[in-house]
Amino acid sequence: MRTLAKLAWLVPLALALACNGTPPRKTDAELGLNPQQTRGRHIYDQQCLVCHEAYSSSDRNGPSLMGLYKKKFMVSGQPVNDERVHDIVVMGKSKMPAYQGQLSEQDVQDLIAYMRTL
Repeated sequence: MRTLAKLAWLVPLALALACNGTPPRKTDAELGLNPQQTRGRHIYDQQCLVCHEAYSSSDRNGPSLMGLYKKKFMVSGQPVNDERVHDIVVMGKSKMPAYQGQLSEQDVQDLIAYMRTL
């Protein structure tokens, strides 16, 4: 009986951890990413994920980017297109830092290719 009582707290804990709102991470293959998108995902994971969710509508320090290219406008009111996204990544905006000098032009293009899949 004591063992059962000790284990009783594990079920709610396990459920809470499993239902934290973030879906399990899919592999690049499960997402059907091509090599450019895969490189972009790696860059996203290193540079963007700290502030922007990719596969959850939850906000972090910045807005979620899930479904970004399915929207007409970004949170800032600017249109969603490669040119605007490129400019924001390179030059920054508001609280978002600029990545000019940290990411090559190819890195930015790979990142945009991946972001189009979100």
